[in-house]
Amino acid sequence: MQSKKNTYYIFNYGCQMNASDTEHYAGQLEEMGYVPAEDFHTADVIIVNTCCVRESAEKKIAGKIGELKAVKTAHPQTVICVAGCMAQKDGDKLLKKHPQVDLLLGTAYVNDFKSILADYLSDRQGGVYTDLTIHQSEFEGKMVRQSSFAAWIPIMYGCNNFCTYCIVPYVRGRERSRDIENIVAEIEQAVKEGYKEFTLLGQNVNSYGKDFGEKDAFAKLLRRVNEINGVERIHYMTSHPRDMNEEVIKAVAECEHVCENFHVPFQSGSNEILKKMNRGYSREKYLELIKLIRQYVPDAAITTDIIVGFPGETEADFQDTLNLVQEVGFDAAFTFIYSKRSGTPAAKMTEQVPLEIKKQRLNQLMEAQNASSLRCNEKLVGQQVEVLAEGPSKNPAVWTGRTRTNKLVLWPAEGKNYYPGEKVMVLVDAAQTWLVKGKAVQDE
Repeated sequence: MQSKKNTYYIFNYGCQMNASDTEHYAGQLEEMGYVPAEDFHTADVIIVNTCCVRESAEKKIAGKIGELKAVKTAHPQTVICVAGCMAQKDGDKLLKKHPQVDLLLGTAYVNDFKSILADYLSDRQGGVYTDLTIHQSEFEGKMVRQSSFAAWIPIMYGCNNFCTYCIVPYVRGRERSRDIENIVAEIEQAVKEGYKEFTLLGQNVNSYGKDFGEKDAFAKLLRRVNEINGVERIHYMTSHPRDMNEEVIKAVAECEHVCENFHVPFQSGSNEILKKMNRGYSREKYLELIKLIRQYVPDAAITTDIIVGFPGETEADFQDTLNLVQEVGFDAAFTFIYSKRSGTPAAKMTEQVPLEIKKQRLNQLMEAQNASSLRCNEKLVGQQVEVLAEGPSKNPAVWTGRTRTNKLVLWPAEGKNYYPGEKVMVLVDAAQTWLVKGKAVQDE
């Protein structure tokens, strides 16, 4: 009779780096003989991989951790681990509030999880692991990737920029780059496993290699990955305008497999607010960067992040932001209301903007950006675009995928059996704010 296998369940919250960390946790568990559980209530190991970038996310995650108290009561042997940025930020406080948690793993311990869990299972002594010393920055074990064709590839960890609103440097630590040969080896192995699309991850990818003392290391990395046989698409995130330069833009323009999609967060169009945010560039420098992108990659899609209601933001400051959005014509923007993050300088600033004014400004901003997104998408009508198929939409007769510029595309399957990762040429015949629609172009 076959013995029952131990099971695991992972709740993942937050950014793409967290998604990658979750793939690493799952891989280590499967190396130990665990298999995924369909229901977390009966899992032998439960990991909650947390995010603390925004208060709303923390509240949601805290509710999920609280829910696990009943699981622990019903199954005392279940191992409950809280990992990631909330664990790093709150440490012992979180453990005192949630005694059902057995292990707290900060962001520096992702690659040590297997040994930590093994130690815990041998003596059942809980632990808090939250110092920011990296014990093993190069991960060489198994990963359980969530996609069958697209892979996250961390190239560096941490951030040195200390924007005044951001908690990331405090919970992810200083910038640490992975060795280029290890990155290349990971991608080559993934290609052998059938992966085609790769996203290079870092809090600020443009700083890659600075800790090695190497000039233009990120541009060199893009060119090196572009040469790997079997790589079809290369994306990266996230860029910081302070460190993005002409060499990176030239690499995108000249490398066949690096996609023409630039995500360049500007956060505010006001020089006064940019100084308060400690962003390290001016409105004018940002617009010069956009001009350079347009010069080298005329058909590039440019997306951004914007914060409204930062402390001290006046109506004039906000109008500067609105004007910049209209001047650049972004393909898409992630827009946020500023919210305090304890432990950051901005949380202590006076002149906090009332919530009602923040909401009004956000609505104005979203209205302007939605109009820009629609205009950008309408330019694709009548064009054939290369789409990497992702899977059926909610309507199984309609498939979804993305262009090289990361546009979401819908098209009717019309009886054809597509597969995730397949390249499909689609003739666009309709545009909406968030996506375009079309029909597959049949091969002659």
